Amino acid sequence: MNKPLPIDRRAIPPAAQESHWRARDGHAIRRIDWPGAAAQQGEPARGSILFFPGRGDFYEKYLETLEQWHCAGWQVTAADWRGQAGSGRLGKDAVTGHIEDFAIWIDDLAEFWADWAASTPGPHILAGHSMGGHLVLRALVERRVAPDAMVLSAPMVGVKSPALPLGVLQAVAKAMCAIGDPMRPAWKWSEKPGELPAGRAALLTHDADRYEDESVWREARPELVMGPASWRWVERAYASWRGLEAPGALEQVQTPVLFLSISVDALVSHPANLRAAARLPRGEMVAFGPEAAHEILREVDAVRARAMQAISDFLDRVAPPANRQA
Repeated sequence: MNKPLPIDRRAIPPAAQESHWRARDGHAIRRIDWPGAAAQQGEPARGSILFFPGRGDFYEKYLETLEQWHCAGWQVTAADWRGQAGSGRLGKDAVTGHIEDFAIWIDDLAEFWADWAASTPGPHILAGHSMGGHLVLRALVERRVAPDAMVLSAPMVGVKSPALPLGVLQAVAKAMCAIGDPMRPAWKWSEKPGELPAGRAALLTHDADRYEDESVWREARPELVMGPASWRWVERAYASWRGLEAPGALEQVQTPVLFLSISVDALVSHPANLRAAARLPRGEMVAFGPEAAHEILREVDAVRARAMQAISDFLDRVAPPANRQA
């Protein structure tokens, strides 16, 4: 991949268009599209990429990556998950990330995918970061989506948890839902509501300037602010993880899937990612060490460039442009 031109990570790129897509029940899902990317360059379409961010995340944090794919000739779309960022809330306040069941997100994704894939040129790539990676992988396992290839950035196949059986971890979370309001936050946020917790940067990226992008966007767009997840989210996360660990779940998937995973990730389970990549018939793993933190697509230039090059090489191999396919 050629070295990309720098972009303003704190402004919506001129070619991108923000809008809302409505799910079948009328819920508005915020999206951003770079339409006609290849046409703007006078070239045939390279294909299309659909990207979903992580828990408590928003697509503004990934504008640099999305714009880079756009400049490489891809048509690009990203969207928020229902209940976070610009797609409303599902809990009792404006900051707790709540969901009654991950299946709600899978239904949204399947419906969005059908609309999107029917209106964009192939090959079609589905990508996700962290919780977004978990959800797109689950949708693939459940045959709710049919991408030509999938890219997972630090996917939350499983969360970073105590070394206990998954059934026990889910049972504890289920008990916490039973003894109190399941919509209540599962962990403490920061001393000052709305302020990012101290020490959080070290969990996400070694690049201080890219980390600061998030604060700039949260100040400019307060609706993007989100804090801890609810106890119901935690319980449903364990339940969904157990589904992916079930025998045969991943083994039946024939889609090429690239994992970018970090051995020292403090938020998601790197061992779970290694197991998943090995179980997938066409799974590939690019592992990073302590040079990277969780948000690898927002890391320092050298680390991020390695990640982006790995994605580019993978897609060139498994999902070449339509005019190069046999």
